[in-house]
Amino acid sequence: MEKYIFWNNKGGTGKTSLCFQCVVGYAESHPDKHILVVDLCPQANLSELMLGGLMGNGSNHLSTLHSNTPRKSIGGYFDKRILSPYYLPAGLNPADFIVTPAAFNANIPGNVDLIAGDSIVELQATYMSSIANGTLPNGQSPYAYVLCWLKELLQLVSEEYDFVFIDSNPSFSLYTQVAIAASEKIIAPVMADDSSRRALLNLLALIYGYLIPAAYAANNFNTVMTQAGLPLPKIHLIVKNRITQYMGSASGYRAVLQSIDTIIAQVQRTNSGFFTSGNVIEEVRDYQTTGVIAFAEAKSFNKLLTEPLVHTINGNPTTLNRGYIQQNKADVDVIVGRL
Repeated sequence: MEKYIFWNNKGGTGKTSLCFQCVVGYAESHPDKHILVVDLCPQANLSELMLGGLMGNGSNHLSTLHSNTPRKSIGGYFDKRILSPYYLPAGLNPADFIVTPAAFNANIPGNVDLIAGDSIVELQATYMSSIANGTLPNGQSPYAYVLCWLKELLQLVSEEYDFVFIDSNPSFSLYTQVAIAASEKIIAPVMADDSSRRALLNLLALIYGYLIPAAYAANNFNTVMTQAGLPLPKIHLIVKNRITQYMGSASGYRAVLQSIDTIIAQVQRTNSGFFTSGNVIEEVRDYQTTGVIAFAEAKSFNKLLTEPLVHTINGNPTTLNRGYIQQNKADVDVIVGRL
């Protein structure tokens, strides 16, 4: 079972939209593979897309899952772990927290399952932090135990799924760290702005302890994971997302993107073990109107290519450009081909 996480320490990079298109695109092109999606962002935007999006009542379907007992979501699982933080509860059934999106949204292939996101995770984070900051005999780390919560759940279903895709919150909150600790490979979307460059440096510092002050090294994520014998995920792809057709070689945008290339090249020379390969940079063009329609209707770009070009969203007709749809699909296909 291969486990990918879409994460960067910055919001607004198109992380969830990229994750959705990659998940559905991979599922469509690999119908023989069984895929599990885990939404560990409390906003649960990916879950709403998987369950139908704007036009398919995705929000209402998500609310229904949250009304189950236990909650059919990552929040439902965390409820169980808060009461049993150091060991999996006896008789815990992963199926209690997993749903098949195709039952709600016919645009999602049937080989995809979902552990839905849940806003209650923000409230649970307080309890998780309290547990992680406690003490255990024999020098054991309660922090490390909490970090393993999702990892342990995935181990229970490791024979059932070929791929796991995790969508995460841009913060480095404890539940995000739980998501990162459960993953093997990181896909980090960035944009053509200086805050993305800084966020990439933050990613390196937060996960690997890269260039952090010595005073903070003892209790950071990297140290706790290493001392507990837990493997750190590696950076698999850095996706320059939402690139527009107007970014020429002399533009300020291009200069920022090139600075990201420079940073990665420098880090790879001294810390190649942070990466799965020497070639981790890819580019994806801005989805523009194609993306608006795709996400309102919760469809892949491949699905849009098979349909009429005029789509009506809340009574407003919009005509898509088939060439743009093909370009967007081609960009996603490149990312899917690297998985």
